[in-house]
Amino acid sequence: MKTVKRMLRMHRIFVAQELKRMMEYKGDFIVGIIGFLLGQFFNLLFLWIIFRQIPSLMGWSLEQLVFIYGFSLIPKGLDHLLFDNLWSIGHFTVNKGDFDKYLTRPINPLFYVMVEKFQIDAFGELIMGIALICISLPSLVIEWSVLKIVLILVTIPFATLIYTGIKIATAAIAFWTKRSGNITYMFYMVNDFSKYPIDIYNNFVKIVITYIIPFAFTAFYPACYILTGENPLFNVGITVVISVFIMCIGIIIWNKGITAYESAGS
Repeated sequence: MKTVKRMLRMHRIFVAQELKRMMEYKGDFIVGIIGFLLGQFFNLLFLWIIFRQIPSLMGWSLEQLVFIYGFSLIPKGLDHLLFDNLWSIGHFTVNKGDFDKYLTRPINPLFYVMVEKFQIDAFGELIMGIALICISLPSLVIEWSVLKIVLILVTIPFATLIYTGIKIATAAIAFWTKRSGNITYMFYMVNDFSKYPIDIYNNFVKIVITYIIPFAFTAFYPACYILTGENPLFNVGITVVISVFIMCIGIIIWNKGITAYESAGS
């Protein structure tokens, strides 16, 4: 219990320091949010153009697609907000030898890496996700219950951990190869498929995003439960199981990588 309290206190300290740093460069924050919002706007414009010609896509209405799209941005945004520093490990931290600093401090290296940065521009994703859900809800018929609300609140943090676990595992490859940013990027971009119903994809894509790189459990399956109320054991239960499994695999690979790490840089 003391360890948890200490980690939470340290997390607050890191966040506070990062916010102070970012307030020195307000322009970067504003430009980052505007850039993200423009990107999402054009994605939604593309959907709207398609639905002007096609009233439904494999039985899914535009409002349902918007809801799924919006829901997908929330766990992704939370991961971006809290754990985005993992990207730096594969891109340059190990290669430059800067990872040494994480090994010389009296704090768990993985925890240190994860909480060192606080990406405030991720609020753009969260705001857009919540806005899209709110826009689509009036046109949807959803049966709400206390149980459904509780399951939704439980699902979101676990869906977030799928992103985080995959980033930990792929970033840790850099301990052997010095760089793994491209590998992380390749895995991470698969999440774009999860923004839409998996029914529209062929069997190969369905298998990949459900069982191999399971981003479908960050958006489509939880959103499907919200929309239909069907199969909570799979749509929500398996999301929890997979997220724990992915995080465990990521931590195992990370710990193995730490033992193989050799300082680099010039």
